[in-house]
Amino acid sequence: MASPARDRSGSAGLLSIGQVLARLTPEFPELTSSKLRFLEVQGIVKPSRTESGYRKFSAADIERLRLGLVLQRDHYLPLSIIREQLDEIDANGTAATSLAPPPSIAPAPRRYRRDELLTAAGAGPQLLNDAISTGIITASDTYSEATVALLRGLVALDRHGIEPRHLRAVRQGAEREVALIESAMSALLRRTDAASRAKASEMAPELAAKLDEVRGLFVKDALSRVLS
Repeated sequence: MASPARDRSGSAGLLSIGQVLARLTPEFPELTSSKLRFLEVQGIVKPSRTESGYRKFSAADIERLRLGLVLQRDHYLPLSIIREQLDEIDANGTAATSLAPPPSIAPAPRRYRRDELLTAAGAGPQLLNDAISTGIITASDTYSEATVALLRGLVALDRHGIEPRHLRAVRQGAEREVALIESAMSALLRRTDAASRAKASEMAPELAAKLDEVRGLFVKDALSRVLS
C-alpha cells in the first residue's frame, strides 16, 4: 500500500476532481463529477492517477478539457470528433490554449420585450400584469426564454380557472424547498475551499431533482384519492 507521503509527492501541483470542478463550473455550469468521469472514459481528458487510485489533473489536462467543453457546447461536435481534434493537437505538440476554436455558432440567449413576450406566450396583458403583481414574474425591460415558458404555463392554467394569485403557495413552496436544500448542505456551504463549493454545486440540483420526484409522487397519490 502506498504511503500518504508518496501520494502527496507524486501529485504535487496537480488538481483533484473537486478542484477541477471549482475552476471550470463557473464557465461550464453543467459540468459535474459524473460528466467529468464520462469525458475521461470517452478520451476527452486523460488524468493521471496516484498509487491510491485518485485522479489528478495537470494544467494541460485542464486546458484540454476546457477546449473539449467549448467545442461541445458552442459547436455541437460529437465527442468522437472532439477527441480526434484534441489528440491531433497533442500529437503536433500544439498547446490547447494556442488553438483558436472556430467562431461560435451558438446563438446568444434571446431577450423578449413585453409585447414580444405576450406574443410568444400567447398571453393577454392582464394575465402578465397579474403575474407581476403577485410576484410570479419579475417586471423587467426584457424577458428570458424561461419567462416565456413560465407565462405559457400560466396561460394553460388560466384556461382552467387557475390564476396567478392561486400560485403564490406554489412559489412559496419552491422557496421552502430551496431553504431545505440549503439546510441540508449547511456544512458544505460553511466551508470556503474549492472542493466543498464544487461539491455543493453538484449536490444542490441532485437534491432538487429528488424533492421534485417526491413532490410528484405526493401529488399523484392525492389525485388518486380525489379521482377514486
